[in-house]
Amino acid sequence: MSKLILVTGGAGFVGSHLVKRLVAEGHRVISLDNYFAGSRETHVAGVDYREGHTKDIESHVPESPDLVFHLGEYSRVEKSFEDIETVWDLNKTGTFAVLEFVRRRGSKIVYAGSSTKFGDDGAGRDQSPYAWAKATNTELVKNYSSWFGIPYAITYFYNVYGPGERAGSFGTVIEIFRQNYLSGRPFTITAPGTQRRNFTHVEDIVEGLVLVGEKGEGDEYGLGDERAYAIKEVAELFGSSIIMLPERPGNRMGSSLETAKARALGWEPKRHLADYIKSIKESGEIRIKKEARVLVFTTTFYPVEGPAEEALCELMKQLPDVQFDIVTTLYTKKAKDVQCPAANATLHRVGWGTPFDKLLLPFLGGSIARRLAREHEYLFSWSVMASYGTLAALSVRRDRKLPLLVTLADQSLAFHERLFLRLVIGSVDQVYASKPEQGQRLGSLESRMRARRTLGEGDAFANQIRFAYSQILNKRERKI
Repeated sequence: MSKLILVTGGAGFVGSHLVKRLVAEGHRVISLDNYFAGSRETHVAGVDYREGHTKDIESHVPESPDLVFHLGEYSRVEKSFEDIETVWDLNKTGTFAVLEFVRRRGSKIVYAGSSTKFGDDGAGRDQSPYAWAKATNTELVKNYSSWFGIPYAITYFYNVYGPGERAGSFGTVIEIFRQNYLSGRPFTITAPGTQRRNFTHVEDIVEGLVLVGEKGEGDEYGLGDERAYAIKEVAELFGSSIIMLPERPGNRMGSSLETAKARALGWEPKRHLADYIKSIKESGEIRIKKEARVLVFTTTFYPVEGPAEEALCELMKQLPDVQFDIVTTLYTKKAKDVQCPAANATLHRVGWGTPFDKLLLPFLGGSIARRLAREHEYLFSWSVMASYGTLAALSVRRDRKLPLLVTLADQSLAFHERLFLRLVIGSVDQVYASKPEQGQRLGSLESRMRARRTLGEGDAFANQIRFAYSQILNKRERKI
């Protein structure tokens, strides 16, 4: 029987597959999405798309749906340490509004919980802002049912993959690996590489969601393929070179999987990861091979250095398989005969050994960088601080279409620096602050979310390196 169904996050990865299935079954489907992670390219004919935040759901959806699939939340573990404001905004404020909406409308809600809460024998629920927010939301959903009698069901996804999956800074591991494989990029794996995951095809997830929406009641509908893989094992299935990154917080080692309630509804996973990877490799689609090489811009560097430059040196030492070309100034005469402390870094200095060298960096440094970009296939370019080096980096981005990441590092962000950032922020691909107060000075939460756009094909690798760098920087500052 046809129903009116609302899907929050209906333009996202899982949501777009779900709305397609629901429309095909004859339902009237509304999608509410703020397009933070979703894309208009995923739109499906017959779906009523409405753009907006879930906290404003009452104004966007005056109708009373029979069923609400709530998928529209922030959904990345490691990045949630940096994006805690966004996590709260989307996952707590937004989900509270959705629960109030279904309470007033009398709709059934199917909530997409996170399997992270089952990780490491239950310790996973508190290992990151994302995991905690999702775990406590499942409790809130159950309490709303107890308090107000709303019908509900809670599902748990296990590492969804498949067509339409995102890569980049908000990407999922299989699509990141797929794009790295097709473009000849090395695979970056967070140490130790033995952390195990259950990977589940998106069509199997959608099948489970539909069944739970029709018949499910209560909690514990696990939707996951019981076969678990170590992350290093997945990379080896692709057969690409591997670069090991330092360990990071929130990266759980394993997770328990319970699918009994979903299987009781008739659900079972029908697609398997090894077959999916095999089909990718058999497609024969291989693009230009990139070097494991990064183009870096910084106003000063060793021996003239502060926390930002020291953290960069340490990062380079931890990543010996990646080559770093650093465009910087001489700045002081004593730097003329100084070699870089990291063997995998090559310095390209401009100037005569005075502090005024920084004024030359946008011009002479830009010229050097454009030459280097013609000689090498870089993964991305990186301005360690928003300063003179950023101007040099922008000239390369324009000429060579090389994606540009800007990190604010240890800057205090005086008025002129904030003005500079606002002028260039539309021209770079990502801007990240190492401290919350730096990000807040860039403007509203919405503007900060926009600043964290995608770097395109270089995004996943850049995000991994940037995250490792920020962890080193923060550790050094805590010691100080």
